Amino acid sequence: MTPETLQAFCLGLNGAVETFPFSEGLSVFKVGGKVFALTALGDEPLKVSLKCDPELAVQLREQHPCIVPGWHLNKRHWNTVTVDGSLPDALLRELVEDSYDLIVTQLPRKQQLLLDWPGARRAPDAP
Repeated sequence: MTPETLQAFCLGLNGAVETFPFSEGLSVFKVGGKVFALTALGDEPLKVSLKCDPELAVQLREQHPCIVPGWHLNKRHWNTVTVDGSLPDALLRELVEDSYDLIVTQLPRKQQLLLDWPGARRAPDAP
C-alpha cells in the first residue's frame, strides 16, 4: 500500500477528515473529532498507528512482526503497523476500518446515523 492509497482509503470512510494538529508532516485522521489513524505519509518506511481492541492487538503483534505497540500512544489500545509489504493490503484495510469502527461506536447514535454507519441501524438498546 502506498502513502497515497492509505490516505485515500482513510478519507474514503464516511465523515473522515485529515488534520495536522501536531505538525504538517503528521496526518491525523479523525471521525467525529476523534482520532482513528495517525501516519507520517512522507516517511520511509510508511507506518500507521491504529486503534485496536486490546485482545486483538496482542494477537496481531504475536502473528505479525510489522505490528508493534502504538508509538507514543496507549499501548493497550493502539498498534503501529509498518507498511513493508509483509502484511496483505486487505488486512491493513481491515485494521483501518476496525479502528474507524471503534471510534464511531463511541460517538452519539445521532452522529452514527449521520455517518450512515451500519452499527447505528441496530435497535437503540442493542449491544
